[in-house]
Amino acid sequence: MTSSLSLSHEPTPTAAHADRVTDVAIVGAGPYGLSVAAHLRTIRGLDVAVFGEPMSFWAEMPRGMLLRSAWDASYIGFPEGDLTLDRYRAESGRSFTKPVPLDAFIDYGRWFQRAAVPELDKRRVGAVRRVQDGFELELADGGTVHASRVVIAAGIEAFAHRPPALNGLPPELVTHSSQHRDLAAFAGKRILVIGGGQSALESAALLHESGAEVEVVARTEEIIWLHGGSVQRMLGRFKPLLYAQTDVGPAGLSRLVAVPALFCRLPRRAQERLAHRAIRPAGARWLVDRLANVPITTGRNAVGAAQTGAQVSVRLDDGSERRVDHVILGTGYRVDVADYDFLTDSVLSGVARVGGYPRLGTGFESTVPGLHFVGAPAARSFGPTMRFVSGSWYAASRVAAHVRRRAHAA
Repeated sequence: MTSSLSLSHEPTPTAAHADRVTDVAIVGAGPYGLSVAAHLRTIRGLDVAVFGEPMSFWAEMPRGMLLRSAWDASYIGFPEGDLTLDRYRAESGRSFTKPVPLDAFIDYGRWFQRAAVPELDKRRVGAVRRVQDGFELELADGGTVHASRVVIAAGIEAFAHRPPALNGLPPELVTHSSQHRDLAAFAGKRILVIGGGQSALESAALLHESGAEVEVVARTEEIIWLHGGSVQRMLGRFKPLLYAQTDVGPAGLSRLVAVPALFCRLPRRAQERLAHRAIRPAGARWLVDRLANVPITTGRNAVGAAQTGAQVSVRLDDGSERRVDHVILGTGYRVDVADYDFLTDSVLSGVARVGGYPRLGTGFESTVPGLHFVGAPAARSFGPTMRFVSGSWYAASRVAAHVRRRAHAA
């Protein structure tokens, strides 16, 4: 479903002046960008250009992390087939099991890219503009690309949430959990981790194991620990009756959110309630023992913070204070596509949004004809699975089907 909104087009060069002309340009080369590209490449005669460093966001996450998703929910591009983790492990000769190590998943993504999207252009997209006959992409090196369609698969890095109480403090004192590749740099330091989800809890475990003195502060009344697959194992061959391969959500709900076309037919209030239940902050069961000696304070919010020399003092809502060397925010991500700095006003002015999420229709197309969003920005339109790697299976197939229909109708 698209809308013929009045757009303010910028007087930019048309296809005849671009360095490259393509049918579809994909911004981003993580699991979603690579998945969409792999599906689009099956359309005969369609030219597809993909831009970005493969798996770049994942490569900046803390070394030593493990994937919370199940093994077969971590396949990129397709729920089955030739480019699975199993084949990658066999061909690479790497020995790893579940939970999947982050570094192995990054390498798997790059292996997938070489196999499925060999023509990847690693240049960064600096700007996307709407022009009279499509879109113009300005690349970081000054090159330009004209595309009839653009798929935004730029991930969640731009959406890292920073609580207001911690605003104004320098990065030497406060950072988001996504900003650290090597947490061993904090050995011997006093660190406060804020958050009660997987990223906060696993960061705390890695910090503790690296020799830091760590405390976790979470606003939830208690930490929710996942079952670690115990229920699925008990179900045995009956597991598919209650759990989808996508591995998002508890028993029963997992099957529902795995079918976005069905999930999105529910009343909006029911969607929001069920989506929250499917993705509420929680920690993997295998973190429990690793955090046995890490103090976790629950039911508390940070309400203020100030720099005190080379340290930071954080005030909680019970009046207590923590003075530490650094604060790491495991406070998640809040989607607002306006935070993508490469989207110009000529594009954003035509994108209908609800709370920062673009309103998407058939084929993940926004209210700007030819402009698609996949990944977390699609979660409001297609459900919580879009926040996970396994959501790329549905998103990529639907984008490809939409583009194929439009190409045949032209």
